[in-house]
Amino acid sequence: MAVTLAMFVAFARGRMPIEIISLLTIAVIAVGLYFFPLEGAKPTDGLALAFSGFGHYALITICALMIMGRGLVVTGALEPAARLLERVFKINLQLGLLVSLLLALFLSMGVNDTPVLVLLMPIFVALAARGAMPASKTLIPLNAAVLIGGMATTIGTSTNILVVSIAVDLGMPQMSVFHYTPIVLMAALVALPYLWLVMPRLLGDNSVESKAVQRRFHTRLRIAPDSSLAGVELSSILPRLPGDIRFHDQPSGPLQPQQRLHISGTHEALEDAMRVLKGHLAPSWVVDRIRRESSAKGQDITVVEMTVTADSRLISRTLPTSGIADLYGVAVLGIHRPERLMGERDQYSQGGDLRIAEGDVLLVMGLPGSLQDFADADSLLMLEGARELPRKSKALLAAAIMVFSVFTASIGIFPIAVSALAGAILMFVTGCVKFDRVGRALSARVIVLVAASIAIGRIVLESGAAAWLGEALAMGLQHLPPAAVLAAIMLFVTLLTNFASNATAATVGTPIAFKIATQLGLPAEPLILAVLFGCNLCYATPVAYQTNMLIMSEGSYQFKDYIRTGVPLVFLMVTVLSVLLVTTYGM
Repeated sequence: MAVTLAMFVAFARGRMPIEIISLLTIAVIAVGLYFFPLEGAKPTDGLALAFSGFGHYALITICALMIMGRGLVVTGALEPAARLLERVFKINLQLGLLVSLLLALFLSMGVNDTPVLVLLMPIFVALAARGAMPASKTLIPLNAAVLIGGMATTIGTSTNILVVSIAVDLGMPQMSVFHYTPIVLMAALVALPYLWLVMPRLLGDNSVESKAVQRRFHTRLRIAPDSSLAGVELSSILPRLPGDIRFHDQPSGPLQPQQRLHISGTHEALEDAMRVLKGHLAPSWVVDRIRRESSAKGQDITVVEMTVTADSRLISRTLPTSGIADLYGVAVLGIHRPERLMGERDQYSQGGDLRIAEGDVLLVMGLPGSLQDFADADSLLMLEGARELPRKSKALLAAAIMVFSVFTASIGIFPIAVSALAGAILMFVTGCVKFDRVGRALSARVIVLVAASIAIGRIVLESGAAAWLGEALAMGLQHLPPAAVLAAIMLFVTLLTNFASNATAATVGTPIAFKIATQLGLPAEPLILAVLFGCNLCYATPVAYQTNMLIMSEGSYQFKDYIRTGVPLVFLMVTVLSVLLVTTYGM
């Protein structure tokens, strides 16, 4: 109990990195149990307990899910879903968030919590990159909605199944899938305004991208010869284009095949404009050549920004006269001119192309080796922040692998650990995720945090601390009214869930609740449901449930973010669920 409390205080204070606190916790447990072993255990058994988290199926599952999520991102498999939700967010940000929360809640009623979040999380990260709400403001509310939905049915989470099965073993009748769903849905109606309107305001914008200055690039967008938009008025297409796309010579009349439009915008906005207008930002023969080389060499296509230095031969040239594509096999997608250089250096050729000047930033696409050759030969300074283009040829394959893993886990064909591992292996074998990029998918902070939380959960259970707390609780509830008994049981199980694990809370809490019901002459079912609900109120710490840890790195969350948003939600749900149980069962 002392170790658990010390870890929580250290996390809450935030003076040391989470991974350091996690490793120190594991070390304290290992050393402490070596010199003061548990009753009937050998000193070396403590080492096995302390480090068991690193080989635990929960950690393996989380890592496999991270790899599958990476596969969806790098192949662009989720772009259609992200664009669909983006349309809702464009109508109204609050409406988009509400629709997303309801979608997450109802999906998790029939599908296990973890697969639902794994499906939705990359979509919201992609939405944040496209200008919707920052991921740090949406992922914690989304996770809470998933957890509430998972609580609503006996198959929503594995913890629910565990509580119900223990209760049946103790002599209670079997509960149907939707036995207590109306109670949870009524509580969800009360909690939804908090998730929707309050929780995002309690969370900061932790995204790095939102704090960076996004450059605007001038380019010529070429309408493809076979474009289906040929003959269509541009004015009818404008509402579908990103808001920050600017036309510098907006044409009148219908679009023509191979027409060149002078536009400017951020890289993301230019990509969207290219998709909507069915055109290219560079000559199609260059793009096709890069793609063929990428397939032949097994290398990803990269987009990087390069600054033109004073020694570059490109100064005063235009892109058509520079010969860049012929010489190096790379494509310049656009030119950014810093504000301090605007005006006096905006020189255009007779063809209307911008002449390159010192200090300009070129947006260049190609293979890594070709990009480096181009930078070295033409005296360009390659900037940080290069990103790889999605391997869209494998998008359907990555989506199929994810659907297979989620489906087999949700209907119980395979445990989530097996289906996630199988999905991760398929991502590697098919080339959706490359072995040398695995480090980008995994978060070291999450890995050591999961390992520490598993070790804490085991020592709380095996040392007898959980049982001791349960006995103390049973002794103190004899003179309280039924509503207070239910709330106390729920809070006790919630405490175990948030600092040990929900499996520990279910294993310890269910027999205690049954015993208390017998001692106090109360019906057993509402007390068992109080345990089941308490096991799902895991909002207050990142170690409480694996979905909490999955969103931690994507949202750049600190421990205090979970406390600030989760503790009020825990008390709100405990109060509402206790009242609903008392009312429903006439206690």
